[in-house]
Amino acid sequence: EDVEIPSRRALITGATGLLGRAVFKEFNDNNWNAVGCGYRRAQPRFEQVNLLDSIAVHDIIHDFQPHVIVHCAAERRPDVVESQPDAASQLNVAASGNLAKEAAGVGAFLIYISTDYVFDGTSPPYKETDVPNPLNLYGKTKLEGEKAVLENNEDAAVLRVPVLYGEVERLEESAVTVMFDKVQFSNKSANMDHWQLRFPTNVKDVAAVCRQLAEKRMLDPSVKGTFHWSGNEQMTKYEMACAIADAFNLPSSHLRPITDCPVVGALRPRNAQLDCSKLEMLGIGQRTPFRAGIKESLWPFLVDKRWRQTVFH
Repeated sequence: EDVEIPSRRALITGATGLLGRAVFKEFNDNNWNAVGCGYRRAQPRFEQVNLLDSIAVHDIIHDFQPHVIVHCAAERRPDVVESQPDAASQLNVAASGNLAKEAAGVGAFLIYISTDYVFDGTSPPYKETDVPNPLNLYGKTKLEGEKAVLENNEDAAVLRVPVLYGEVERLEESAVTVMFDKVQFSNKSANMDHWQLRFPTNVKDVAAVCRQLAEKRMLDPSVKGTFHWSGNEQMTKYEMACAIADAFNLPSSHLRPITDCPVVGALRPRNAQLDCSKLEMLGIGQRTPFRAGIKESLWPFLVDKRWRQTVFH
């Protein structure tokens, strides 16, 4: 039998990553013909494309002719960006500008995923019109990437999001899920940051926003420019860890809140809360409560299997 292929085409970069997998699935599950590309982990599921290879990028965009490109690929680990600034700038800035130019060439709507770290965290909540002032090199490269995208493609969109979590392949894939082992192994005390105010956001929700934004744009060409999306539960890492412990009925007394500003690694903004009212006024958005989202993301990594049986049977 002939399989009906949806006529709306979406290309997702970084489709092997935490956010990219969710974006690919969201479009694929909602009547879009989605193609994902990745680099190191691409095959066999996704196209292997080196985003620094401008000919390869040109070829996939011209062959596939996407209506929408969601650009999730980035070096998003602030400490790695500090230690490898040239490589990070190539991916976060140069490749993004080139992708924007190629998208404009075929009339594709590009959504560039950016970060709350473009702000310094001193006067939240931040609207899209507020002046960015990144504290670390990661925030600077993502802000330069935003500029490169909009200079090369004035019809593109920038979507800034905060710390993400979701269904990870490894706990280290998210700054939220990486805490799970410290929570589970309660025989030794663990220091947890209780200074930086975060808004953990489920990748499924960001994926839904990307699809809704794309579908809105198909109907209305004025949908472009900069947008913010975020979960609305404010938590420090210490509070997230306690919520994770609570979700799995685990003890949290071994978790120690550290209220001082961290002194190691890249500088971080204290509170870069994003104002999401612009998307909400367009009728766009989705929010998964943190406890529900984190339970769904982490239960496969639970060490005590007895708990799993009681909850899921």
